[in-house]
Amino acid sequence: MSPQDVADAITAALVQGGSQWLVSTLVAFLPVLWTMALILQIGRPYVLRTLRRCGLRLGADVWWMSYLLMRDATLLATFALSWLFFEPNLVVNQALPITGSLAALCLLLALAVKLTRRADDDINAYRLTTLFLVIGATLYYFPQVFAVEATSQEHLSWFTQYLTTNTNTTVALWLMWVSLAGVALVAVWLFIQVMRSVNRSMRPAQPTAPADAAPARPMAAEAPSVVRR
Repeated sequence: MSPQDVADAITAALVQGGSQWLVSTLVAFLPVLWTMALILQIGRPYVLRTLRRCGLRLGADVWWMSYLLMRDATLLATFALSWLFFEPNLVVNQALPITGSLAALCLLLALAVKLTRRADDDINAYRLTTLFLVIGATLYYFPQVFAVEATSQEHLSWFTQYLTTNTNTTVALWLMWVSLAGVALVAVWLFIQVMRSVNRSMRPAQPTAPADAAPARPMAAEAPSVVRR
């Protein structure tokens, strides 16, 4: 081998090894984000109880806005990092949780409920959002803990064989494509809802008469009446 071939092989090995290390790190870090998302979602009653104790209006506003920003930013970051489960090459070649794509779909559904309904004021919307998050976290935690992170446990070899993407590629690809179709449908539905809300908000307001203005009378009524004698 020439020196150039050796340099190319080392470069390719570094790039491939670095990409594998980055994907493995993100997959191992996603449970932290899922846990933070669940804590912030379920901890809403505690935040409200603390909010009622704030005597200063500015402190209450800062506390509430900080909670909303952290909760929603965690959800968005979790979904953004979960997009690697929709990459076919990574699904086939990397050891990923086999239901990671379904977990990402559940997270997108929770975000869709938040975008289209008042999840902080409507109890049914809050419960639906929490349900989607719990289902998504369960779909991610179970294969991650008992398959991806349990390769050294011989008594969990069945989970490792069937709940990891690179050892069960057929099911993993089917789940990925089904989840990707669901993501596309939710995205189209959100786009339609956003366009409708934009049309309603940007529609010119109709001029209205003042409430205290007297109703207009016809022109014929304004003419003086002729009294016949």
